[in-house]
Amino acid sequence: MESSRKFFPAIAVLLLLVVSTEMVPAAQARECETASNHFKGVCVMMANCGNVCLTEGFTGGRCSGFRRRCMCTKEC
Repeated sequence: MESSRKFFPAIAVLLLLVVSTEMVPAAQARECETASNHFKGVCVMMANCGNVCLTEGFTGGRCSGFRRRCMCTKEC
């Protein structure tokens, strides 16, 4: 009975350690962006920018900056 009391704190700490490591979210990949080569004009609608970026091989795109340029995005 005495030996089980000695091991209880160690087992509790181990259990908490296992549970806490399972709850940590996976690391997210960084998102890199570069100006679109094919988008012409001022970027007003993000959907248009995103579609052009998809044709260029990127995962998406958004209008960005004061000059409203189409910036294509992908995971680094």
